[in-house]
Amino acid sequence: MKGNVSVTVRVPAKVNVQLAVGAPRSDGFHDLANVFLAVGLYDEVTVEPSDGGLRLTCSGPDADQVPLDRTNLAARAAIALAARHGLGEPGVHIHIAKDIPVAGGMAGGSADAAGALLACDALWGTETPRDDLLAICAELGSDVPFSLVGGAALGRGRGELLTPLEVGGAFHWVFAVADGGLSTPAVYAEFDRLTEGVAVPEPEASPALLEALRTGDPSALAAALANDLQPAALSLRPSLAETLRAGTEAGALAALVSGSGPTTAFLTKDAESATAVAEALIASATCRTARVAVSPAPGATVL
Repeated sequence: MKGNVSVTVRVPAKVNVQLAVGAPRSDGFHDLANVFLAVGLYDEVTVEPSDGGLRLTCSGPDADQVPLDRTNLAARAAIALAARHGLGEPGVHIHIAKDIPVAGGMAGGSADAAGALLACDALWGTETPRDDLLAICAELGSDVPFSLVGGAALGRGRGELLTPLEVGGAFHWVFAVADGGLSTPAVYAEFDRLTEGVAVPEPEASPALLEALRTGDPSALAAALANDLQPAALSLRPSLAETLRAGTEAGALAALVSGSGPTTAFLTKDAESATAVAEALIASATCRTARVAVSPAPGATVL
């Protein structure tokens, strides 16, 4: 292992501008057509050598909700990379500076995994090929590969099989952060309950949505936004409907639950509109806070 002092990687949150969900597979997962867009809210993951084995610390909003043991995806990423290179127990201190909402459907944990993977690879000088890093990402979780890649991509399979997408301009978003999290497995289980006995179609990306991304047209993107998990998230957390209504009434072009929730996402026509919608959401008292961000954003980047 190299003796670098420390490496910091910045890694973005994501919003699912389309999340089409198929019927449950035999392995319990669902086939997806998942259109990811990286947004400019970031965690920073810093790694440095540790004499005491693997150690994890966290700071920032809701840091107390982040597990600091080996269940954390960032810790699992370091362990997986060390195992791939035969390095044994990773002697590394991983510090996560959180700014992505925790358990909010914005892939914060997945971002931290991608960040830790890239940072450890740089710290240890292991020079892992990109395809191998993506394979480790896919083993860690369905959203982790996109956190490494960033930009915009269509995720097939359970979301880990990525095709990069062209984006023709900047999109302005507001994210309303709810109190407490929603468990992704619980939301999928509720999706299964709500669709029991219903013929669930094969998930396909919307041509209109892909064209809206390509041309950078916010109005066209607003008309095509879709999330098949939204009814399940609203069933488990009915109060989210009030947040969606408040943002729409404040002038958002469109609103949807981000991924499995409970963060809600509002697409606006420009930066000025985003600021106004964020202020209205905070004033509505239907969310804990509201954050403005622009997409697309780069994937995991060594600073």
